[in-house]
Amino acid sequence: FFQKTLTAVKTWFTLFGWSKGQNPISIPYSLRRDVCIVQLTVIQEKNFKRKLDKDKGFYETLLRLNGQPIPGLAASQSLPLDPVERMFQLHWQHSELLSFLKSQGACLSHVMPEFLLAPEDYKIWTEVNTGLRRGSMRSSGKLSGKRIFILEDSAFETISKRAWTDVLLQMYKVFVLPRVSSRIVPDPSNLESLQNMPGIKSEPLCSNIYSRYERIILIWLNKHYEKYRKIVWKDSQRGGIPPMRWIVNFDRDLLDGLVLAAQIAAYCPYLIPTHFIKMYTDPTTHEQFLHNSLILVKALHVVNLEIDIKV
Repeated sequence: FFQKTLTAVKTWFTLFGWSKGQNPISIPYSLRRDVCIVQLTVIQEKNFKRKLDKDKGFYETLLRLNGQPIPGLAASQSLPLDPVERMFQLHWQHSELLSFLKSQGACLSHVMPEFLLAPEDYKIWTEVNTGLRRGSMRSSGKLSGKRIFILEDSAFETISKRAWTDVLLQMYKVFVLPRVSSRIVPDPSNLESLQNMPGIKSEPLCSNIYSRYERIILIWLNKHYEKYRKIVWKDSQRGGIPPMRWIVNFDRDLLDGLVLAAQIAAYCPYLIPTHFIKMYTDPTTHEQFLHNSLILVKALHVVNLEIDIKV
């Protein structure tokens, strides 16, 4: 599940996270390279500047999605030559990043700034905070009151990958999902059959799982499915009209492809006789679920919405 989530995050940010075209990313490697790993240009210089494509750095995509920079953080910054000083500055930058995202509503209390460091900087961080690196405790007082996690190399890579993935997911949640408007939701008065179905409220505090904007999407899925299931599969030879359902999540309730097919059919009705009519409306076997998924993917290809999905 995590690997599928990771792939989806990489795909979205590769395609849509940059101001000037696509930019393939790897998590966490390219992100840590952009933010953490600095290449020396002249060894003799007292400090040096991170050399990055102006439109391809991590903070550039943050600026693009947010519309304004993080206070105090620039997309291109000078970093100290001393590795310990550099580590402290990078740790501070990551702390500011996490604080800013949490102030916008991101759920990142489990992500520590040190998890976003490059492996070599994390090793310095652990040495400084355990007293192993003598003479390098200048700024560690701010960190000494916190619990210190000492991770092996392989464990750190796993945690770092998860941390960066969660940062990107929360960036999507707080900067992209709020663009969802309640105007997309159909007028409930046109769907009398929904009156007997439990409602989903979009108020901010009515769920501790989904945000307001995610719940607006769930409302949209429910109302479109209830209306179009009777239109799309009225002549179905593979189970008849599918039953009413209450769509409350984005994984299990979408597994059979019928809900997504109903959404697409609402905007592309010409796909009904060529694709969706062939779907099983009450799938029970893995083969029937796969059959529906393949039809859905082919339909996405027809309307050029496949976004790197392969049959």
